[in-house]
Amino acid sequence: MAVRLNEDMSKRKQTMRQVRKPTWQWSLLVLAAITLAACGSDEENGSRATPDFAAALKGAPPKLAALHEQGNELLPGGTEAFDARLRKLRGYPVVVNKWASWCGPCRSEFAYLQSQAAEHGKKVAFLGVDSYDGEDSARDFLADFPVPYPSYLDPDQEIADQLEGALAFPATAFYDRDGELAYVRNGPYTSDDELAADIERYTGSG
Repeated sequence: MAVRLNEDMSKRKQTMRQVRKPTWQWSLLVLAAITLAACGSDEENGSRATPDFAAALKGAPPKLAALHEQGNELLPGGTEAFDARLRKLRGYPVVVNKWASWCGPCRSEFAYLQSQAAEHGKKVAFLGVDSYDGEDSARDFLADFPVPYPSYLDPDQEIADQLEGALAFPATAFYDRDGELAYVRNGPYTSDDELAADIERYTGSG
């Protein structure tokens, strides 16, 4: 009787080992699939090719061309300089993106800003605001993710406060042609289509 019980227990353990092995392997496969889905494709994570800004924006009106000439620059001056730039851009809608080099969602979102600035930059002004960041780190970030417009340095988030986007990283503000704040998106855009839809909605640029 004891021998039979031992044999039964041995068979049960062997069966459990056989069951556990594929279950454990399956769990790894599921975890890998979830991780890949969360990471997304290279394009979704902002690692696609940079547009040819010079070709895309050739012939832009003077006020917008002045922005393109300062592409990828970090500009000082705080709220005073930023407000003066907005006044100069009256007559054009303006898209302002607040970002920081340490912000992961900003990194993913920049690919969409690159493509939409190339697509709409002859009709819409784009500006960046680098908030709560180190200047050297910000320059390194822009070297990896160049854009055809300048960003204003905003270490104390004073400009971000004006944009009503101080809490979120990133945040994107839309100004109408009269320089009035029309909408603020707190948080990242997750696709070109999503950003393009808001550009069309709040700037009238289709």
